[in-house]
Amino acid sequence: MDKVLILGGYGNFGRRIAAALAKSSIPIIIAGRSENKAAQLADEIKRDNPDAFVEIAIFNVANELPEQLEVLAPKVVINTVGPFQLCDYSIAEACIDKKVHYIDLADARAFVTGISALDEKARKAGVMIISGASTVPGLSSAVLEKYKNDFSEIDSLIYGISPGQKANRGLATTKAIMTYVGRPLKPFAGHDKAYGWQDLYRQEYPDLGKRWMANCEVPDLDLLPQRYGIKSIRFSAGMELSFMHLGIWLMSWCVRLGVPLNLPNKAAFLLKASNWFDRFGSPDGGMHVVIKGKDLNGNLKEVSWFIIAKEGDGPQIPTIPSIVLAKKLISGELTTTGAEACVGLVTVDEYIFSLKDFSVQYFES
Repeated sequence: MDKVLILGGYGNFGRRIAAALAKSSIPIIIAGRSENKAAQLADEIKRDNPDAFVEIAIFNVANELPEQLEVLAPKVVINTVGPFQLCDYSIAEACIDKKVHYIDLADARAFVTGISALDEKARKAGVMIISGASTVPGLSSAVLEKYKNDFSEIDSLIYGISPGQKANRGLATTKAIMTYVGRPLKPFAGHDKAYGWQDLYRQEYPDLGKRWMANCEVPDLDLLPQRYGIKSIRFSAGMELSFMHLGIWLMSWCVRLGVPLNLPNKAAFLLKASNWFDRFGSPDGGMHVVIKGKDLNGNLKEVSWFIIAKEGDGPQIPTIPSIVLAKKLISGELTTTGAEACVGLVTVDEYIFSLKDFSVQYFES
């Protein structure tokens, strides 16, 4: 039986991946350190899909994974355990050693861009190792793939994400952002010097209105200019509530000016504090992608693409690449081997199909 082992399987993203795969009749193993949480999710999934094959596995991934891979014998591992800014490749390497395919939802710039270091080992083991199977670079590259043939050259890519205040937020994601707030970012195309959560601007979203945006560090900053010849790239994130977004912006200045704030260590408190203000926000969020350049005749061309998620369905979006790719590995549709970032591996059409049961809309102009 070809099974998918989901590390952090009852977490913010893991539980959504587990439910989607079980609904598609793919056997899953929900892994984590809390038996109660894993069992509760397994019961929920079986209640909705009585014929689903669902196991739970309780262990510490940091030191028990190799043995568990032997016992559980999955064909694919999906790793949702972040923040990846603080991780090494030990989980992926354990999968290679046991000849198991590996997918993660990493958004850490160095982690995702560096995954190619495992390429030779993965090829020899006959497995696929995919990092960054999330909104960035999974969806961002899918949008570029959709439009790249309409451009003779791409001068700039300006894009970003603004989740709804009431959308579920995970601690790992919060801690990941805090690792670079106010800190200098490694130079990227069109920007020799930039700082995390600075360079504010306002973005207009269909149905949502204007929201503040600020610099974030993602693997796209290295991967996409190299792949698509982009001359200037900028990725930003924003919060729905202006006072919260600007509060983090002020913290970024404190860090930039040398105030000794260890923001990653305060992530749990900051997340809890942000939840106090949910009553003032909505569950609606969005992503914008603005591509500027020249068309095939050398004339100026601009494309704007938006995805808007309502009713709290925004956290479904980052899960789609891992779901799509896991299905392809289980079915045998994806047969290539090696280690690479999730660039151009999932299409916009696959996104649209995978999100058809959720409150998600697309706009382009």
